[in-house]
Formats: sequence, structure tokens, C-alpha cells
Amino acid sequence: MIGGGAAGFFAAIHAAQANPQAQVLVLEKTNKLLAKVQISGGGRCNVTHSCFSISEMSKHYPRGERQMKQLLHQFMTTDTIRWFESRGVKLKTEDDGRIFPVTDNSQTVIDCLLKESKKAGVEIYLQHEVLKINFLNDKNFELIVKNQPSILCDRVIVTTGGSPKESGLAWLKALGHDIVSPVPSLFTFNIPQNPIVQLTGTSVASAKVKIQGTKLEEEGAVLITHWGLSGPAILRLSAWGARELFHLNYHFKLSTNWLGKITEDKLRTFFIQNEHHFAKKLITNCNPSTMLDLFLPNRLWEFLIDKIGVSKSKKWSELSKQELNKLINVITNDEYEAQGKTTFKEEFVTCGGVSLNDIDLKTMQSKKVPHLYFAGEVLDLDGLTGGFNFQAAWTTGYIAGKAAGAYSLVVK
Repeated sequence: MIGGGAAGFFAAIHAAQANPQAQVLVLEKTNKLLAKVQISGGGRCNVTHSCFSISEMSKHYPRGERQMKQLLHQFMTTDTIRWFESRGVKLKTEDDGRIFPVTDNSQTVIDCLLKESKKAGVEIYLQHEVLKINFLNDKNFELIVKNQPSILCDRVIVTTGGSPKESGLAWLKALGHDIVSPVPSLFTFNIPQNPIVQLTGTSVASAKVKIQGTKLEEEGAVLITHWGLSGPAILRLSAWGARELFHLNYHFKLSTNWLGKITEDKLRTFFIQNEHHFAKKLITNCNPSTMLDLFLPNRLWEFLIDKIGVSKSKKWSELSKQELNKLINVITNDEYEAQGKTTFKEEFVTCGGVSLNDIDLKTMQSKKVPHLYFAGEVLDLDGLTGGFNFQAAWTTGYIAGKAAGAYSLVVK
């Protein structure tokens, strides 16, 4: 196993369980195991998502939807839940469908994986960076390891995670694999020097965001940060638009409807119908979201009033027709210019990697090199935020481990 992350450990455990006589090694290039598991979900580890329909689950993968549909038939979310809970990791489902350990501590998941790997007899080696794989013949590989003796083995599973640069996958390209150029996925939008960043920490539960000039549109929670906009809706937008936004060099205009499904026409009708209710009130005290069963934070409401240049001391009845139009427009079509992105190094997700066309989906074995398998983010397969990338790791790791474990994995 090359890589000590979620997919690597899951593959190693199932390979060892499939063949107890085999010697299974996990080679991790750093001095830390399961690093992404530890920090994911704010240190809680978003194990998977409570979606139990394969066709619906597969729709959460911008790259690999069709292939995930086939893979999930072999190891689905229900299998993940059953696997962890049968090993003492109790799970809970939150309102948005994300599934976490009840401890709210990723160490619970890490401890489970380490315990199971030890029970299965998996050997773990830190600071073993594989620089190259030499395919000697149809039965043997030679792993060239940095500052370590080379390793001979008869099966290899690559679980090295996503790479931010194509050069990081050159050693796999040298074996004949088609590498889809990696680009960032799951990132936030930078809006430098825009006054809205003064509202850092403010969130809207159900906004609609759209990238102008494209078909990219998402609805969901939006979080204002000190660098721009984040939150689930933004992250999903970045995932679906990963390649398109890369080609735009991350410079684009974003339209935001802060009331989500409430259109401009519906909002205008609402204001006209309730004019008598608002008339004598100060505009700052007339946050319309409360009457629409929505939530628009008062800080944001006051910010939008300032943005269109209306005095906070003005009463609703004193609004001119032009000012009302501006107010409706800024609520339902608020524009921002994004100039760049922010990714988090530890949780870096890429789209791109080893082409899925090079993989036998029944076994995760390479079609180019026999007895070489792949699992996890090293593949051109990525999911939306919410536990989908971990599910892909468990699924592909399980399939690769079971298939490779059908043969001996003995170090020579």
C-alpha cells in the first residue's frame, strides 16, 4: 500500500483479511498517518453521508458519477456504517445528512482503523516515500523508496491521495497511465477589499449563488469570511465548476440571491402587499425575511441597505420607487467579483489524477499494468463536501484491497 490515508488503510485491512498469509505493508511518505481523517469536518471526521440510494449518491460526484454508480454496488454507505459501528464506532446523522462519530472526535475513527490494521497484521512504515515503481515482470514490482532499500512485491495498491500538480503523478504516467491534469476542487471564493468581509462569521442558511456567464448555480448555506464567501453552497459550486473556474483563472462575477428561492418578482409582490405593515417603520427594522419564514441576518440586512446608499433613519414609506428597486435587486441579485480562491492545505481536494478509463471498476486494477491497483483521491474521482470523498475512499479501498488480497502480497 503506497499511502497511509483513509483509502490506504481501508485497502490494507481488507487485503490482509482476504489473505491472512500475505504480508501487507503500508508505506507512508510522511511521519503522520491518516492526516486528512484527523482534521476533516473540523476535527470530527465526516465519515459518510446519509444517502442510501445508489443513483442519488452517485450524483454527488462531479467527476466519476457514472463509475461511482457501479462502485457503490460493491460497497455502499450502508456498508460503511455497518463496518464502523460493528467495530465500536457509533455514528450519528446531522440535519444536513452528514454522518459523524457520536464522540465528535476524528481520533475515534483513526483508532478504529489502526486497531483493525494491527489485528489484521498490517505492517506500517513511516517516512517511506516511494519515488518510482519498476514493473519487473508479470509477477514482481520493485518499489524505489527514498533513502531506503528498494522493496520487491507482487501486488501494489496506490493510495497516495490528490496531487496539486501533474508532476506529482509523473511516476504513474511513466507506467503508461493517462493522467488527467489536477486542478483544485472544494475551495472558497476570495473577494479582496470588499466591505462585505467586515461581516466575517455571518451566515445565511439558504442563499442561491450563480457564476455569471456560466450554468453554474447552487443553493444552500453561505458563510461570509474575512477573505470572501464560503459555506456548503460555495464549496459545491467550486466542485462542479472546478475546471471551468480554473480556466477563468478564478476571476469571475458571482450573483447572490440572499433569500434563495424568493425571486425578484415574488419579493416585489411581497413588499407591495405588506406596504401598510412597513409604512411607519424604519427600514432597518423591516427585515423582510422574518415574514417570509427565512433568515437574513440583521447585520447583512443593514449592510445591504448601506450598499445601495439608503439612510438607515429613513422610514419605509419614504422610500422612492428607485430606492425600492435597488433594495429588491441587491437582495435577490447581489453581485461580487471574485479574484482568486482559498484552499486549505490539509484538506486539499483535487479533481484529476489517474483516468478512470484506465481502471477495471470490478477490481480497481490498472488496465495498463497487471496487479497494480488504485484507490482514493489519486484517481480522477472527487465528490462534493459532506462525506462523499470519504465514502469514495472506503468504497475504492475496499474493492482494491479485496481484489489484491486474493493473491499473495509477500515482500521478497
